[in-house]
Order: sequence, then C-alpha cells, then structure tokens
Amino acid sequence: MTQDELKRLVGQAAADYVNEHVPEGAVIGVGTGSTANCFIDALAGSRERYRGAVSSSVATTNRLLSHGFRVFELGEVESLPVYVDGADEIDPHGAMIKGGGGALTREKIVASVADVFVCIADGSKLVPTLGAFPLPIEVVPMARVAIGRRIAQATGGVPVLRVKQDGTPYITDNGNEIIDVKGLAIDGPVALERDVNQWPGVVTVGLFAARGADLCLIGTERGVQRIDYARR
Repeated sequence: MTQDELKRLVGQAAADYVNEHVPEGAVIGVGTGSTANCFIDALAGSRERYRGAVSSSVATTNRLLSHGFRVFELGEVESLPVYVDGADEIDPHGAMIKGGGGALTREKIVASVADVFVCIADGSKLVPTLGAFPLPIEVVPMARVAIGRRIAQATGGVPVLRVKQDGTPYITDNGNEIIDVKGLAIDGPVALERDVNQWPGVVTVGLFAARGADLCLIGTERGVQRIDYARR
C-alpha cells in the first residue's frame, strides 16, 4: 500500500472505533493534518449521529464544515469523549511529536480535555525513540532567538525557524512562529516537555508525552494494528 492508502485505512478504522464507542449526540475532538482529514472523510457518512465536533485548526474547521458537521468552540461543550489525531512520531509508550502541520497548540488544548486520545498513523510514524522528526516549538515572535539559543544549549539540537515557500516566517493560527529543532534523541519526553513549556516565550512544545495517546491505530501492509497504552 502507498502511504496515502495506509492513511485512508486508519482513517476508516478510527471512524469505526468512534461509531462503536462514542454515544450518539456527542461532540468529538478532531485533529489536524492529512491523516486527520482521512478520519473526517470516513466519518462524514455518520455525521448525523453526532452533535458536532471541536476543531484544532482553521483548516480542520473548513474540512468539517465541507462535510456538513457543526463545529463548536471548546468552551461551548461540557465534555469531549474522544479526540482523534495523527502524529509525526509516536514511541512505544504513546508519547508523540506533533506539530508538523503547525496546529500543535490547539491540538494540545483539545487533547487535554478529551477522555480518550486516539492516535492514527501509518507504520512509519512508530519509532523506538522520538526526535528524528524535528521537534516543533510554537513561540512568541520576540522570544524566538532566545528560545532557539536555550533549546540548543539544553538539548544539543539545531533550532530552525519554520518558513513558507517565499522565505517569510510561517505564522500559526494563533499569530506566533514555530522553531523546528533538528538532531534530537529524546530519551525523557515527559521531563523535556515540562521543562520547555516553562520557558518564557514558549507557547507550546510539540511533545505530547505528559498526556500521550491512550491508544494508537497503526496502518500496516497487514491491516490496522491497535496498540493500547497505560495512562500516566
């Protein structure tokens, strides 16, 4: 299978999981990116079963609306039984690097209030140690250089400002910039996440470890593999 076919496979598996485990009339949390889009597309046929969704980005909101879903602000809902999203990397304990699509802050906010975090990914995202994929850090623009120096000193990684094709800084939905830190091998993702999140000027680090995935649906050539993780 191609990577796109594997994404569609796990998107359908996630839709099947939600339809089986989430009660009718619930609001669901939806992540951002190509794999999350496959989940939205697969769930569209069951949209009348749900009251609506909470979105993690403008792009996801537009995708949901195009399929007829009602989109709520997080503050408008009392509970979120499930959050479904992809990952750039996920380790054997359910810790993830996320933010390749630039929506890490809103993704982390929505994930933090969900009862169950379902990660969906193709098999290439399952890694023994996080860090081969550059670690995104969303920063207040005035702090970007200072944060870049500090992360290099703390980890030995190489901070690179994310830019658009025209060379200008990539700006998040929140009006901030992103540093991508290359060359890492993250042995203690929970500790690193907590440390970096405390630095002045950091909005969010793209480590989802303190609150990682509860389960992951991995697309492989042999079908979808389910991995369950112990809650921290």
